Amino acid sequence: MSDRQFLDAYYKKFEEHLMSVDVHAQLIALKDLILSSQVLGKKMIIAGNGGSAAIASHCAIDFTKAAGMRCVSFNESSLITCFANDYGYEHWLEKALEFYADDGDLVVLISSSGRSMNMVRAADYTTQRGLTLVTFTGFSASNPLRSRGDINLWLKSRSYNHIETFHQLWLLSVCDLIVEMRQPKPLTKKSLSRPTLRTITLPVDSAA
Repeated sequence: MSDRQFLDAYYKKFEEHLMSVDVHAQLIALKDLILSSQVLGKKMIIAGNGGSAAIASHCAIDFTKAAGMRCVSFNESSLITCFANDYGYEHWLEKALEFYADDGDLVVLISSSGRSMNMVRAADYTTQRGLTLVTFTGFSASNPLRSRGDINLWLKSRSYNHIETFHQLWLLSVCDLIVEMRQPKPLTKKSLSRPTLRTITLPVDSAA
């Protein structure tokens, strides 16, 4: 296969995923969760491993700055290494949630395989705590993380780069959806027309 043929096939697969997967309902539901959490003064916690951690960092900044939703990603190296050293790597995220999550917070967990034990344990803690959980996974349809969320977005693929690209695309599309709905509506001829004035009749003072 030539380089050009490889790239054609590679991008074709992206196109197939984009056209075959309908996640509109889940993304709108996530948008609604974010907005309701914001109204209640809660925050969003988003976390992942490796490339998914980078996605979490990117999206946490965009949701905070552009969408006005407080969002944290737990990607400080001192926090991860401290908690992993003291509690074990499979427990570090669970412990981070225990220390930092507030009642009513929204938790988003990203894992391409859906099998990373630190993610699965964090998901179990999230549900036991009564927090809302949203998951982003790929690979096997029966991966353990996918069955644990209130909203579960899954891509039928075994390619890390395809899965991670779509996870970021889906999250940032929700961010932009929130930004778009908050844009001022353009003025129209109807909105600029003069309002109809009501005629108000004042009572007559008979003593006058």
